[in-house]
Amino acid sequence: MKKVLLITGPAGDAQGWGDIKVTQEIAKAIKVSGKEAEIAFVSTMDEFYTAIETRTFDIVWSALYHISGKSETIGMGNGDEEWLADIFDDRKIPYIGPNAATMKALIHKTTTHEIMDANGVPVPYHYQIEPGAGLPDITFPAFVKPSYESRSVGITDNSVVENRDALEKQVAFIHKEFDQPALVEEYLPGNEYTVLMLGNGKLQEFLPGKVEVDASLFGKYPILRADLRGVGATKITPINTYTKEAIDLTRRAMEVLNCLDHVRADMRLDAKGKLKIIEVNGIPGLKPMKSWSPQMFTMHHPSADGPMEDYKQLIDHIVTSALTRYNLI
Repeated sequence: MKKVLLITGPAGDAQGWGDIKVTQEIAKAIKVSGKEAEIAFVSTMDEFYTAIETRTFDIVWSALYHISGKSETIGMGNGDEEWLADIFDDRKIPYIGPNAATMKALIHKTTTHEIMDANGVPVPYHYQIEPGAGLPDITFPAFVKPSYESRSVGITDNSVVENRDALEKQVAFIHKEFDQPALVEEYLPGNEYTVLMLGNGKLQEFLPGKVEVDASLFGKYPILRADLRGVGATKITPINTYTKEAIDLTRRAMEVLNCLDHVRADMRLDAKGKLKIIEVNGIPGLKPMKSWSPQMFTMHHPSADGPMEDYKQLIDHIVTSALTRYNLI
Protein backbone atom coordinates (compact mmCIF):
# COMPACT_ATOMS: atom_id res chain seq x y z
CA MET A 1 0.00 0.00 0.00
CA LYS A 2 1.50 3.31 -1.09
CA LYS A 3 2.00 5.97 1.56
CA VAL A 4 1.93 9.76 1.20
CA LEU A 5 3.74 12.01 3.69
CA LEU A 6 1.85 15.32 3.87
CA ILE A 7 4.06 18.19 4.99
CA THR A 8 2.56 21.38 6.38
CA GLY A 9 3.19 23.90 9.12
CA PRO A 10 2.26 27.38 10.38
CA ALA A 11 2.58 28.69 6.81
CA GLY A 12 0.43 25.99 5.19
CA ASP A 13 -2.47 28.33 4.56
CA ALA A 14 -0.39 31.26 3.31
CA GLN A 15 1.83 29.19 1.03
CA GLY A 16 -0.26 26.23 0.03
CA TRP A 17 -3.50 24.31 0.09
CA GLY A 18 -4.79 25.41 3.52
CA ASP A 19 -4.40 25.02 7.27
CA ILE A 20 -4.03 21.83 9.31
CA LYS A 21 -7.77 21.10 9.05
CA VAL A 22 -7.51 21.06 5.26
CA THR A 23 -4.46 18.81 5.51
CA GLN A 24 -6.45 16.42 7.68
CA GLU A 25 -9.21 16.32 5.04
CA ILE A 26 -6.61 15.51 2.38
CA ALA A 27 -5.25 12.70 4.55
CA LYS A 28 -8.76 11.27 4.99
CA ALA A 29 -9.36 11.39 1.24
CA ILE A 30 -6.08 9.59 0.54
CA LYS A 31 -6.91 6.84 3.04
CA VAL A 32 -10.38 6.32 1.53
CA SER A 33 -8.73 5.73 -1.85
CA GLY A 34 -6.86 2.73 -0.45
CA LYS A 35 -3.53 4.44 0.22
CA GLU A 36 -1.90 5.53 3.45
CA ALA A 37 -1.25 9.08 4.59
CA GLU A 38 0.62 10.66 7.46
CA ILE A 39 0.92 14.35 8.39
CA ALA A 40 4.15 16.06 9.43
CA PHE A 41 3.51 19.51 10.92
CA VAL A 42 6.88 21.27 10.85
CA SER A 43 7.85 24.71 12.12
CA THR A 44 11.64 24.50 11.70
CA MET A 45 14.11 22.96 9.28
CA ASP A 46 15.22 20.54 12.01
CA GLU A 47 11.63 19.28 12.32
CA PHE A 48 11.42 18.98 8.55
CA TYR A 49 14.62 16.92 8.31
CA THR A 50 13.48 14.72 11.17
CA ALA A 51 10.21 14.06 9.35
CA ILE A 52 11.77 13.01 6.04
CA GLU A 53 14.57 11.04 7.70
CA THR A 54 12.58 9.08 10.29
CA ARG A 55 9.21 8.45 8.67
CA THR A 56 8.47 5.88 6.00
CA PHE A 57 6.67 6.94 2.83
CA ASP A 58 6.61 6.47 -0.93
CA ILE A 59 5.98 10.08 -1.95
CA VAL A 60 5.83 13.51 -0.30
CA TRP A 61 3.17 16.17 -0.83
CA SER A 62 4.07 19.54 0.68
CA ALA A 63 1.89 22.58 1.34
CA LEU A 64 5.09 24.58 1.85
CA TYR A 65 7.54 26.18 -0.55
CA HIS A 66 9.90 26.79 2.35
CA ILE A 67 9.70 26.61 6.14
CA SER A 68 8.24 29.75 7.67
CA GLY A 69 6.45 30.79 10.84
CA LYS A 70 4.34 33.29 8.92
CA SER A 71 0.69 32.25 8.80
CA GLU A 72 -0.63 35.17 6.70
CA THR A 73 2.01 35.94 4.08
CA ILE A 74 4.55 34.03 2.03
CA GLY A 75 7.30 36.64 1.83
CA MET A 76 10.84 35.76 0.82
CA GLY A 77 12.85 37.04 3.78
CA ASN A 78 16.52 37.56 2.89
CA GLY A 79 16.46 35.10 0.02
CA ASP A 80 18.39 32.42 1.91
CA GLU A 81 15.40 30.18 2.51
CA GLU A 82 15.89 26.50 1.72
CA TRP A 83 13.30 25.38 -0.79
CA LEU A 84 11.85 22.02 0.14
CA ALA A 85 11.65 20.90 -3.48
CA ASP A 86 15.42 21.50 -3.78
CA ILE A 87 15.97 19.14 -0.85
CA PHE A 88 13.63 16.54 -2.33
CA ASP A 89 15.52 16.76 -5.62
CA ASP A 90 18.92 16.49 -3.93
CA ARG A 91 17.82 13.42 -1.96
CA LYS A 92 15.91 11.92 -4.90
CA ILE A 93 12.68 11.86 -2.87
CA PRO A 94 9.54 11.56 -5.02
CA TYR A 95 7.15 14.46 -4.45
CA ILE A 96 3.88 15.81 -5.77
CA GLY A 97 3.98 19.09 -7.65
CA PRO A 98 6.39 21.00 -9.91
CA ASN A 99 10.15 20.85 -9.39
CA ALA A 100 12.12 23.43 -7.43
CA ALA A 101 12.97 25.64 -10.41
CA THR A 102 9.32 25.87 -11.41
CA MET A 103 8.14 26.48 -7.85
CA LYS A 104 10.56 29.39 -7.52
CA ALA A 105 9.40 30.84 -10.82
CA LEU A 106 5.72 30.53 -9.89
CA ILE A 107 6.02 32.22 -6.51
CA HIS A 108 8.02 35.07 -8.09
CA LYS A 109 5.31 36.64 -10.25
CA THR A 110 7.70 38.76 -12.32
CA THR A 111 9.68 35.66 -13.29
CA THR A 112 6.46 33.84 -14.18
CA HIS A 113 5.44 36.71 -16.46
CA GLU A 114 8.89 36.90 -18.07
CA ILE A 115 9.02 33.18 -18.87
CA MET A 116 5.55 33.20 -20.40
CA ASP A 117 6.13 36.46 -22.28
CA ALA A 118 9.39 35.14 -23.77
CA ASN A 119 7.50 32.07 -25.02
CA GLY A 120 4.58 33.94 -26.56
CA VAL A 121 2.03 33.32 -23.77
CA PRO A 122 0.00 36.55 -23.31
CA VAL A 123 0.50 38.34 -19.96
CA PRO A 124 -0.15 41.93 -18.81
CA TYR A 125 2.59 44.52 -19.22
CA HIS A 126 4.54 44.44 -15.98
CA TYR A 127 7.25 46.22 -14.02
CA GLN A 128 8.88 45.06 -10.80
CA ILE A 129 9.60 48.05 -8.58
CA GLU A 130 12.29 47.64 -5.93
CA PRO A 131 12.39 49.91 -2.87
CA GLY A 132 14.06 53.18 -3.82
CA ALA A 133 13.64 52.62 -7.56
CA GLY A 134 11.96 55.09 -9.85
CA LEU A 135 8.47 54.60 -11.26
CA PRO A 136 7.90 53.64 -14.91
CA ASP A 137 5.85 55.64 -17.39
CA ILE A 138 2.67 53.62 -17.76
CA THR A 139 -0.87 53.79 -19.03
CA PHE A 140 -3.54 54.19 -16.34
CA PRO A 141 -5.43 52.57 -14.74
CA ALA A 142 -2.78 50.12 -13.57
CA PHE A 143 -2.73 47.34 -10.99
CA VAL A 144 -0.26 47.10 -8.07
CA LYS A 145 0.37 43.98 -5.98
CA PRO A 146 3.13 42.23 -4.00
CA SER A 147 5.63 40.25 -6.06
CA TYR A 148 5.70 37.10 -3.93
CA GLU A 149 2.25 36.59 -2.46
CA SER A 150 -0.78 34.44 -3.31
CA ARG A 151 -4.51 34.30 -2.43
CA SER A 152 -4.89 38.04 -3.24
CA VAL A 153 -2.76 38.97 -0.23
CA GLY A 154 -2.03 42.69 -0.41
CA ILE A 155 -4.86 43.40 -2.84
CA THR A 156 -7.42 46.04 -1.82
CA ASP A 157 -9.57 48.56 -3.65
CA ASN A 158 -6.48 50.79 -3.67
CA SER A 159 -4.65 48.25 -5.83
CA VAL A 160 -6.11 49.80 -8.98
CA VAL A 161 -4.37 53.15 -9.42
CA GLU A 162 -5.58 55.92 -11.73
CA ASN A 163 -2.69 58.39 -11.60
CA ARG A 164 0.97 58.72 -10.69
CA ASP A 165 0.35 59.89 -7.12
CA ALA A 166 -1.83 56.84 -6.41
CA LEU A 167 0.79 54.60 -8.04
CA GLU A 168 3.55 56.02 -5.85
CA LYS A 169 1.42 55.61 -2.73
CA GLN A 170 0.45 51.99 -3.45
CA VAL A 171 3.99 50.94 -4.40
CA ALA A 172 5.23 52.44 -1.12
CA PHE A 173 2.49 50.53 0.73
CA ILE A 174 3.67 47.22 -0.74
CA HIS A 175 7.29 47.97 0.13
CA LYS A 176 6.47 48.91 3.71
CA GLU A 177 3.79 46.34 4.57
CA PHE A 178 5.21 43.31 2.78
CA ASP A 179 8.94 44.03 2.64
CA GLN A 180 9.20 42.97 -0.98
CA PRO A 181 9.15 44.48 -4.48
CA ALA A 182 5.89 45.78 -5.90
CA LEU A 183 4.61 44.42 -9.20
CA VAL A 184 2.91 47.03 -11.39
CA GLU A 185 0.76 45.52 -14.14
CA GLU A 186 -1.64 46.49 -16.86
CA TYR A 187 -5.14 46.60 -15.36
CA LEU A 188 -7.35 44.02 -17.07
CA PRO A 189 -11.00 45.13 -16.83
CA GLY A 190 -12.73 42.03 -18.21
CA ASN A 191 -14.10 38.83 -16.71
CA GLU A 192 -11.81 36.50 -14.79
CA TYR A 193 -11.34 32.86 -15.72
CA THR A 194 -9.34 30.03 -14.23
CA VAL A 195 -8.16 26.68 -15.58
CA LEU A 196 -7.07 23.77 -13.42
CA MET A 197 -4.44 21.40 -14.77
CA LEU A 198 -4.67 17.95 -13.22
CA GLY A 199 -2.29 15.08 -13.77
CA ASN A 200 0.32 14.33 -16.39
CA GLY A 201 0.55 12.41 -19.64
CA LYS A 202 -2.49 10.24 -20.25
CA LEU A 203 -3.93 11.30 -16.88
CA GLN A 204 -3.70 15.01 -17.65
CA GLU A 205 -6.82 17.12 -18.05
CA PHE A 206 -7.70 20.81 -18.09
CA LEU A 207 -10.79 22.02 -16.22
CA PRO A 208 -11.88 25.58 -17.07
CA GLY A 209 -14.23 27.83 -15.11
CA LYS A 210 -15.41 31.42 -14.83
CA VAL A 211 -14.85 33.26 -11.55
CA GLU A 212 -18.10 34.76 -10.27
CA VAL A 213 -18.44 37.21 -7.38
CA ASP A 214 -21.55 39.04 -6.20
CA ALA A 215 -21.13 42.48 -7.80
CA SER A 216 -22.36 44.18 -4.63
CA LEU A 217 -19.15 43.03 -2.89
CA PHE A 218 -16.93 44.97 -5.28
CA GLY A 219 -15.73 48.54 -4.90
CA LYS A 220 -15.17 50.78 -7.92
CA TYR A 221 -13.33 48.03 -9.78
CA PRO A 222 -14.26 44.30 -10.01
CA ILE A 223 -11.10 42.92 -8.42
CA LEU A 224 -10.64 39.96 -6.09
CA ARG A 225 -9.58 41.64 -2.88
CA ALA A 226 -7.95 39.60 -0.10
CA ASP A 227 -11.13 39.69 1.98
CA LEU A 228 -13.08 37.93 -0.79
CA ARG A 229 -10.77 34.91 -0.95
CA GLY A 230 -11.17 31.77 1.15
CA VAL A 231 -14.51 32.82 2.65
CA GLY A 232 -16.89 31.37 0.09
CA ALA A 233 -17.50 34.72 -1.65
CA THR A 234 -16.27 33.43 -5.01
CA LYS A 235 -17.96 30.78 -7.10
CA ILE A 236 -16.69 28.95 -10.16
CA THR A 237 -19.25 28.56 -12.95
CA PRO A 238 -19.09 26.95 -16.40
CA ILE A 239 -17.47 28.93 -19.22
CA ASN A 240 -19.91 29.77 -21.99
CA THR A 241 -17.30 31.49 -24.15
CA TYR A 242 -13.49 31.44 -24.33
CA THR A 243 -13.34 27.75 -23.36
CA LYS A 244 -10.92 26.73 -26.12
CA GLU A 245 -8.83 29.86 -25.72
CA ALA A 246 -8.55 29.45 -21.93
CA ILE A 247 -7.53 25.80 -22.16
CA ASP A 248 -5.05 26.45 -24.98
CA LEU A 249 -3.50 29.36 -23.06
CA THR A 250 -3.15 27.22 -19.93
CA ARG A 251 -1.69 24.27 -21.81
CA ARG A 252 0.98 26.53 -23.32
CA ALA A 253 1.75 28.12 -19.96
CA MET A 254 2.06 24.75 -18.22
CA GLU A 255 4.45 23.51 -20.90
CA VAL A 256 6.82 26.48 -20.81
CA LEU A 257 6.78 26.59 -17.00
CA ASN A 258 7.13 22.79 -16.66
CA CYS A 259 4.13 22.40 -14.35
CA LEU A 260 3.15 19.02 -12.91
CA ASP A 261 0.33 17.24 -11.07
CA HIS A 262 -1.92 20.04 -9.77
CA VAL A 263 -1.45 23.64 -10.94
CA ARG A 264 -3.93 26.41 -11.73
CA ALA A 265 -3.74 29.34 -14.16
CA ASP A 266 -5.80 32.49 -13.57
CA MET A 267 -6.52 34.92 -16.40
CA ARG A 268 -8.58 37.97 -17.28
CA LEU A 269 -9.76 39.72 -20.41
CA ASP A 270 -7.96 42.92 -21.34
CA ALA A 271 -9.68 46.03 -22.69
CA LYS A 272 -9.70 44.50 -26.19
CA GLY A 273 -11.23 41.19 -25.08
CA LYS A 274 -7.99 39.20 -25.17
CA LEU A 275 -7.20 36.67 -22.43
CA LYS A 276 -3.98 37.23 -20.51
CA ILE A 277 -2.63 35.10 -17.67
CA ILE A 278 -2.26 37.01 -14.41
CA GLU A 279 -0.96 34.23 -12.16
CA VAL A 280 -0.02 30.55 -12.10
CA ASN A 281 -0.49 28.85 -8.72
CA GLY A 282 1.86 25.95 -7.97
CA ILE A 283 0.06 24.82 -4.79
CA PRO A 284 -3.65 25.60 -5.35
CA GLY A 285 -6.00 25.66 -2.37
CA LEU A 286 -7.77 22.43 -1.41
CA LYS A 287 -10.37 23.53 1.12
CA PRO A 288 -13.38 21.25 0.53
CA MET A 289 -16.10 23.14 -1.36
CA LYS A 290 -14.58 26.62 -0.84
CA SER A 291 -11.33 26.36 -2.81
CA TRP A 292 -11.47 26.63 -6.57
CA SER A 293 -9.91 23.23 -7.34
CA PRO A 294 -12.68 21.24 -5.59
CA GLN A 295 -15.36 23.51 -7.10
CA MET A 296 -13.97 22.99 -10.59
CA PHE A 297 -13.62 19.25 -10.18
CA THR A 298 -17.22 18.94 -8.99
CA MET A 299 -18.40 21.13 -11.86
CA HIS A 300 -16.71 18.88 -14.42
CA HIS A 301 -16.99 15.50 -12.61
CA PRO A 302 -20.08 15.59 -10.39
CA SER A 303 -20.96 12.35 -8.65
CA ALA A 304 -24.28 11.13 -7.28
CA ASP A 305 -22.78 11.14 -3.77
CA GLY A 306 -22.08 14.86 -3.70
CA PRO A 307 -19.11 17.27 -3.43
CA MET A 308 -17.25 15.43 -0.67
CA GLU A 309 -17.13 12.29 -2.82
CA ASP A 310 -15.89 14.46 -5.68
CA TYR A 311 -13.23 15.83 -3.34
CA LYS A 312 -11.95 12.33 -2.63
CA GLN A 313 -11.77 11.65 -6.36
CA LEU A 314 -9.86 14.91 -6.94
CA ILE A 315 -7.26 14.05 -4.31
CA ASP A 316 -6.90 10.52 -5.65
CA HIS A 317 -6.41 11.83 -9.21
CA ILE A 318 -3.56 14.09 -8.07
CA VAL A 319 -1.84 11.41 -5.99
CA THR A 320 -2.29 8.59 -8.52
CA SER A 321 -0.97 10.73 -11.37
CA ALA A 322 2.14 11.70 -9.39
CA LEU A 323 2.80 8.09 -8.35
CA THR A 324 2.43 7.07 -12.00
CA ARG A 325 4.92 9.76 -13.04
CA TYR A 326 7.50 8.17 -10.72
CA ASN A 327 6.58 4.64 -11.87
CA LEU A 328 5.49 3.81 -8.32
CA ILE A 329 2.25 2.12 -9.43
